[in-house]
Amino acid sequence: MTPDAEFGYELLVCRYAELAWYPGEGPRPAVVARQLGTKERRWDTVVIEVDPAAFAARRAFGDRTIDSDLLHVVRHAPAEWAWYRDALPHPGYPWRYVRQAVHRAAGRELIEKRRRNNRIQLRRKRPYPDWVKRIVAIENKPDLDRSAADRLADQLAHDVETCLADEAWLATETTGERVEPALLREMPVEAGILATDFEGGVGADAADVAWHPSDLAPAEHERRDPETVTRRLEIAERAYGKGWRSFADTMRPDCRHFELRRNGQALVPYCAAKETVPTARECSGSCASFSPEPPQWRTKGWPIEGGPGKGLELVLDRRRERERDRVADGDGESD
Repeated sequence: MTPDAEFGYELLVCRYAELAWYPGEGPRPAVVARQLGTKERRWDTVVIEVDPAAFAARRAFGDRTIDSDLLHVVRHAPAEWAWYRDALPHPGYPWRYVRQAVHRAAGRELIEKRRRNNRIQLRRKRPYPDWVKRIVAIENKPDLDRSAADRLADQLAHDVETCLADEAWLATETTGERVEPALLREMPVEAGILATDFEGGVGADAADVAWHPSDLAPAEHERRDPETVTRRLEIAERAYGKGWRSFADTMRPDCRHFELRRNGQALVPYCAAKETVPTARECSGSCASFSPEPPQWRTKGWPIEGGPGKGLELVLDRRRERERDRVADGDGESD
């Protein structure tokens, strides 16, 4: 079953990347997320290639995203106690916001905080690791027609120019025939082309490289500017905290028609009422087919705080946690 909607296709690309990234070369430790980027550009799928040991050190900071304000504090927190204004570089905005971030960071046990001589001091609990090796952006378009190719060409050209990502790819569905060469010619030559076939399920053999991408990272003597480095880290942190299974956060798993169905090694949402993979917009409380779980369902062995829908959310959470463990261990195998 290959979902017709681009949303369903996007989920399968995410699971493929989790299972088999890097295409054509074998597994690399990576974290996969979806619908992330900047104000100027949002990517369908984001692959964060990581150093396993450094990623394990990042996990010591917890499972939640460390946002931009907290990153400023955590990355620069000193090894010894110091007044926060002496310890941290000027943020470019009022210090009162930094002070608030120091309190939040201490509340999450990311740093240590104390007050001495009526001044707030901080020190790190552990160094924040350099865990991100590469960032890869993937645009998903199962049906690549002329108009889609024109739009994607502009978007991928933006990725090539900004060098925010280290690689840019287009993932498109194939039916056994070659992707139309005229459409591929619309794409920047620096972008890779991934031809997928999920009819037999999601696995390492479900995609082939139709065109190899160029490395968009600047030369060693050029390097990225500090602002770009910070933006990349913010994207990586959001990918770490969110992951691609967070689709349930914007859908209604508490509907009696909501299911998770297996596609090879992937679990994707399914609406039994409409017999399709729904989008987040369709799977909402305003849907004409929405039917809340009866209260009785929540008294038959399910957790007190929820019924089967809550159980499905726990399944997704556990799978995300298991993938984090696998990446931290440097294990290329996934189940």
